[in-house]
Amino acid sequence: MFRLDGKIALVSGASRGLGLSMASSLAKQGAHVVLNGRDADVLKSRVCTLEDQGLSVSAMPFDVTDSLGVKRAIEEIVREHGHLDILIANAGIQHRSPISEFEEEDFRRVVDTNLTGVWILAKEVSKFMADSNAGRIVFTGSITAEIGRPTISAYIASKGAVHALARQLAVELGDKNITVNAIAPGYFATEMNQALMADGDFNDWVCTRVPARRWGKVDEIGAAAVFLASDEAAYVNGHVLTMDGGLSISM
Repeated sequence: MFRLDGKIALVSGASRGLGLSMASSLAKQGAHVVLNGRDADVLKSRVCTLEDQGLSVSAMPFDVTDSLGVKRAIEEIVREHGHLDILIANAGIQHRSPISEFEEEDFRRVVDTNLTGVWILAKEVSKFMADSNAGRIVFTGSITAEIGRPTISAYIASKGAVHALARQLAVELGDKNITVNAIAPGYFATEMNQALMADGDFNDWVCTRVPARRWGKVDEIGAAAVFLASDEAAYVNGHVLTMDGGLSISM
């Protein structure tokens, strides 16, 4: 079960953290995975590391906010491989500031990457998936889409919209045998969260607040991505899969 042999997958934001973990997990299940990020040199290094593990991967550097660049990249992937079966739209950024000091430029920058970039990717891949009458699209959302936290208004707004977009596209694309779902991570030990992990008070809060009493491990998210990308998840559509160790259901 959950094999992905013969599938072609694109994972955005795959140069590190959750994106790299999901890309690795898809490849371990037999998919050829195209790693996306903005830094070509970093991607090249990640490709070498995964290839050394016997995995089938390649790199496609582009900025998810560049609609023309996204279009060209996806066309190139389909031209080279003949099809594109799986999209993991994971690329995202964070900016922390109190609302009274939050610059509009920073708000737009976060939303442009976390929401508009996801929409652009889904738009372009859905064209080819519709032609094939099959596809799996998975967005990286966040538990903050449902639970507020100070200083991250742009991030929360963008991730809430990503959850809504997953549901909307699930309805729009369902008759084309394309499923659209989201994974909502809680607090994972990623590079993006290094500053929070180094904050003793915040680290203690996470380890006390989460019933599992720990941060999520980066390699734990891959199984969820594999499931939602697999044939076995064909009837899972418009769902937000929460992975937070129980934080969001604990008082």
